[in-house]
Amino acid sequence: MKLLPVLALILQGTCSLLAEKKPNIILIMADDVSWECFSCYGAEDYKTPHLDALAKNGIRFQHCYSTPICTTSRVKLMTGKYNFRNYTHFGYLNPEEKTFAQLLKSAGYKTAIAGKWQLNGLSHNAPSNQDATRPLKAGFDEYCLWQLTQPKSKGERFWSPVLEQNGKILTKKETHNQFGPDIMSDFLCDFMKRHKDEPYFVYYPAVLVHDPFVPTPDTIGDRPRTHDSNKQPKDKAAKKANFVAMVQYLDKLVGKIVKQVDDLGQLENTIILFTADNGTHVSLTSRWNGQDIKGGKGGTTDMGTHVPFIASWKGHSPTGQISNDLIDFTDFYPTLAQAAGIELGKEDPIDGVSFLPQLLGKKGTPRDWVFCHYQPYWGRFKGAQFARTQTHKLYRDGRFYKVPGDLKEERNLAPTESNLPAHTSLANVLKSAPPATLKGGNKAKERPVYPESKPLGNPATPE
Repeated sequence: MKLLPVLALILQGTCSLLAEKKPNIILIMADDVSWECFSCYGAEDYKTPHLDALAKNGIRFQHCYSTPICTTSRVKLMTGKYNFRNYTHFGYLNPEEKTFAQLLKSAGYKTAIAGKWQLNGLSHNAPSNQDATRPLKAGFDEYCLWQLTQPKSKGERFWSPVLEQNGKILTKKETHNQFGPDIMSDFLCDFMKRHKDEPYFVYYPAVLVHDPFVPTPDTIGDRPRTHDSNKQPKDKAAKKANFVAMVQYLDKLVGKIVKQVDDLGQLENTIILFTADNGTHVSLTSRWNGQDIKGGKGGTTDMGTHVPFIASWKGHSPTGQISNDLIDFTDFYPTLAQAAGIELGKEDPIDGVSFLPQLLGKKGTPRDWVFCHYQPYWGRFKGAQFARTQTHKLYRDGRFYKVPGDLKEERNLAPTESNLPAHTSLANVLKSAPPATLKGGNKAKERPVYPESKPLGNPATPE
């Protein structure tokens, strides 16, 4: 009988430890694909059952906003900062910037990244761009990446890809007949198995579904699987067919990762997040809710900046919920911090708002606006600066639109409706932002940043 109180104390202590266990976090980000390509968002040309299931078991956010191209979005996501603070070059993350991986690693997480890196500054020959330890310095314990120190000219990302894995270059010969996304997702599944007894953070910036648009293992059949198979067809219909297959293979890989978590018995202790970096390639048109949606990558309309976002935490998040709360890419950093029980310090970003309460079924402090400072310094893309709500969008140059009813932004409301409360509040946000330096492409000599700029008011309560 005397053993019972002791056993009770032991059980109480065990329950306390379990309750305090940090959740695993998996963040998946697709490449160049937006909301119109996922069936749970109303897509008609694609079947994405695994993402549909993830949404059914969690929350589907209707208003998540990125920037229009990959690097600006990735830098914003990884550092939790608006681009005017730290973005200077396409394909580059300043190694002095603190990332969410460093944040979580400092809290005892094992960390891994697989997919597309493209952050060493290869395109502008940045100092130390051949440093293969850059992902380690950015907070990741392990990596399996495309375009770390090897430029695209050395090899593609899909069939028989050229990858770098934990300091070793995997050549076309070593990956012969293999599909890059399989190698990368297998790497992450193995990482999760090896670290199942400790909290882990997995970041999967997938290479799917960026061009070239090629067959997947499900559609290539008996055709060669060599590196030469990375050439996309010229025929428009064949190109679209490959893209559809790639979206559906991405969905399949999401299902594989979720199954791995389930097989490890960890679904109730794992937060799974899925989003995308920007809009779909401009050469592609998809049917969505009865209308044609042309890809808007590189541009600042909804087709370039409105991205899918699905969040699921079994046993913690509501199931089948659709949220209209605004989500900005700066919000992921503070959300991961709060999920891991980390109190942000002076060295951490100030731009984001945690959406963890919403993930837990609570009201939280939803944003009243999101902000985008977009200066790509790349190719044909033109910069812009805007703030928006779920319905209205105001550009720095004065253009004012009501979206999503005007997805192509063809009806400027500024001449007649600039007295609306939405216009006033968004104008105040833009006034508090540093000036938008939007001239110059990849040869621009002046690339100002404003790291110490004050917060743009309170996103949950615009001034």
